[in-house]
Amino acid sequence: MAHWQDGPAQLRVPDGPVVPLEIAASWHARTRGLLGRDGVHGALLLTPAASVHTFRMRFPIDVAHLDREFVVLSVRTMRPGRLGAPRPRARHVLESAAGAMAGWGIRPGVRLDVLG
Repeated sequence: MAHWQDGPAQLRVPDGPVVPLEIAASWHARTRGLLGRDGVHGALLLTPAASVHTFRMRFPIDVAHLDREFVVLSVRTMRPGRLGAPRPRARHVLESAAGAMAGWGIRPGVRLDVLG
């Protein structure tokens, strides 16, 4: 996608599933993120972003830092009330329910595709 807009998309994981994706590209959507939700269906892509926090979150999440080519730099699970450090080279952050990314095959070095 050349121009990012808030809204629905799909995430393709090599040798894995196509996952429902919500894109948060505006300042307002990125700031809101998953706050106030009780869960997430699929994943949320924050772009541009290099770090996240889980203050006021109701559930633990998986967080993947992606470079500009959508190659996964790191994956970690964050409990509510945590502040994640900015990740060098990260241009996007992918969030999902805790444990989901391992099930989808998302790990460092994998290149993801966003389908609009």
